[in-house]
Order: sequence, then C-alpha cells, then structure tokens
Amino acid sequence: MVRIALDVDGVLADVVQSWLVYNNSQTHRSKLTKQQMTSWNFWSAYNVNRYDFYDELNACWEDWMSIPATESDLSASTRLLSDMGQVDIVTARVQSTNSYVKEWLAHHNIHFDNYISVIDGPMKADLDYDVFIDDSPLNAQRFIEKGKKMILYTQPWNLHVSDNTDVDATTTATGNTVYRADSLTQAIKQIKLLGLS
Repeated sequence: MVRIALDVDGVLADVVQSWLVYNNSQTHRSKLTKQQMTSWNFWSAYNVNRYDFYDELNACWEDWMSIPATESDLSASTRLLSDMGQVDIVTARVQSTNSYVKEWLAHHNIHFDNYISVIDGPMKADLDYDVFIDDSPLNAQRFIEKGKKMILYTQPWNLHVSDNTDVDATTTATGNTVYRADSLTQAIKQIKLLGLS
C-alpha cells in the first residue's frame, strides 16, 4: 500500500490569501498579490520581515474559518487519494497552530489517516513515505537529496523549480525527479504514472 505525505499550507489550505488580506491592510507595507510571491523568500523584495511574516501566517490560523481551500472539492480529491493507500497529513508548523489546522481539516472534510507535525519543512524528508505532495521548493530540494519521490503542487513561489519535463535539471544520481501537479487530481494521476498505486 502506497504511503502518501500530504502537506497543508499551500497544498490544501490557501493561508497565503488570508495573510495577503492582513498585509495589504498595513499602510506601511507594499500591496502584494499572490502572483508576486515568486520565490520562497519573497519578503526580502517587499520590505516584509521574515520573522514577522511567519508570525503573521501563524496568527492567520487563529481565524481558521477565513482560510480558503486551494481547490473547490478537496473532500472528494482526498477521498480518491485515500483510496490509493495511506494518506497522512505531514505539516511543518508551530505547535500552537495544530488545533486550528485540525479544525480546518475537519471542516473541509479532508480524508486522511494520521496527522504528523514537524518543526521545520525539510525535516519531512527524514520520514518514511513513498511520495510527498508539497509546495515548498526548499522541501523539494531536500526530498531529492534524500532520494524521495515528490509531487510539487504548483504555486507562484515554486515555478522556478524544474519538473520532469527537464529531467537533466532535476534528476539526481539516484534517478529521482520532481513531478509537478496543478491540482490533487493531477497528483493522483502522477502517483498512478509512477506505479505507486
């Protein structure tokens, strides 16, 4: 049975949209759109302190009901994913937000088996899963280094990461490649193409 690690922020929950509402209400800050967030450390170009950004992102989870889903029918998609094997939520966050995230998952009827929270995203690569579905370019690099299969959920901050259409740029000595998906439906197709289901 395939073991799938499914990320939350940026894959299921579009928490950046909630953060943008906060950021754009601050008069001393640049007004931003999601499309302008073209790198993981986008804040350095827009006068946003890195630590403030993460604190504010965590604070957005306190109002978890206002955080939109990345897709319109995540419940059906995660049910299909669960039909393929074991799906665990694997998320990097501060402990204080876990209860809010679990409420959000229940509210959206997300299907999963276990909830795993780690302190730092790249730590996910140390976990034993057959495939990771994630949006972080930093995690993508770590998954490849560790010889893990990864489906990169497309977001503006990871568009610079080459996918399986440019094998030479992403394949390591162990033959691992980043596969890209614009939706969970595409991620499911990728898992089937990888022969994991």
